[in-house]
Amino acid sequence: MQKKSITYSEVGDDYNTKDPVNIQSQIAAKNTSKNLGNYGFEEVEKTRGESAYVWKQGDIYMASVIECLGTKNLIADEVRKITKKTYYGTIAHDTVATFINDLATVGAKPLVVHAFWSIEDNSFLQDKEKMTDFINGWANACNLAGASWGGGETATSKGIISPDTINLAGSVTGIITSEKRLLISSKLRAGDRILLIKSNGPNANGISLARAVARDLPQGYGTKMPDGKMYGEALLAKSNIYAKLVQNLLDAGVNLHYIANITGHGLRKIMRAKENFTYILEKIFDPQEVFMFIQKQANLSDYEMYGTYNMGMDYALFLPEKDIKKAQEIIEKNGFESLNAGYMEEGERQVIIKPKNITFEGKTLSLR
Repeated sequence: MQKKSITYSEVGDDYNTKDPVNIQSQIAAKNTSKNLGNYGFEEVEKTRGESAYVWKQGDIYMASVIECLGTKNLIADEVRKITKKTYYGTIAHDTVATFINDLATVGAKPLVVHAFWSIEDNSFLQDKEKMTDFINGWANACNLAGASWGGGETATSKGIISPDTINLAGSVTGIITSEKRLLISSKLRAGDRILLIKSNGPNANGISLARAVARDLPQGYGTKMPDGKMYGEALLAKSNIYAKLVQNLLDAGVNLHYIANITGHGLRKIMRAKENFTYILEKIFDPQEVFMFIQKQANLSDYEMYGTYNMGMDYALFLPEKDIKKAQEIIEKNGFESLNAGYMEEGERQVIIKPKNITFEGKTLSLR
């Protein structure tokens, strides 16, 4: 008897429901942009529907993002029962990474971070070891990004938040000091190369599916994968933070045209730009073992996996071929691994992943 598949749309995000609501919100939000003019500012319209929103203030640009972690902290809570470690330093780090990496896609340098933590009641805060790890992790992630932690809100939401859990989110405001450093999709050109940066694991995406897999395992998160690592700890691998890398690339004169943060929607995010191009990947990184484990246990096709997870590639840089060598040298110096993976050409909006014989059509990614 064939094993039943577990899909992300069934246990986590159904993008067919979510994306239309986001688009409806963007339309309503666009009608408010005129208010910026009251202060002498102007929105960069092309950034609506992008990972970060940008507006112009005189000769400089400002950018902002708000994001949330999702349910990764629930995994930390369960794995703690096995190992006695809190993992909340990583949970805080990954929350900050969700919005910092989005902000960096437009070329912005992060300035100020604000936190939003929602709990059922203050009993959650009484675990001193967990809260110490969490606060230190948040501050360390801000330092890694080069941002100031300005403050935040800790909301008690009894009746909304489940007992002994926390809903984690935050925002960041950043600056782009010149138009040359502003990364928007209109800078993309046919023939641009696609440079992929290797991820450190699932980050904060597809976690509801990963949790559903754990529920079907006899040892749950304590299950050992074929590489000997514990499933739960592999899911809790710390996300990369790319803010300083992007600034280093721009400082070195690398002619970046655009960046896509490969989060929800998986490698479909490579075609995030509004403009119609065909994105062709000739090479990809091998996924980490945790992805292969999820795929086997959930009985999912490559199409479903690569359309849900980053599969080992969480940042895509688009730039001219002549800048590839310099960019890769800088990426390596910053401690990351990159792959000159493919190219763009004029044509129908789609992503073609040749090594997996997968094509994602443009209609499968409706962000605007």
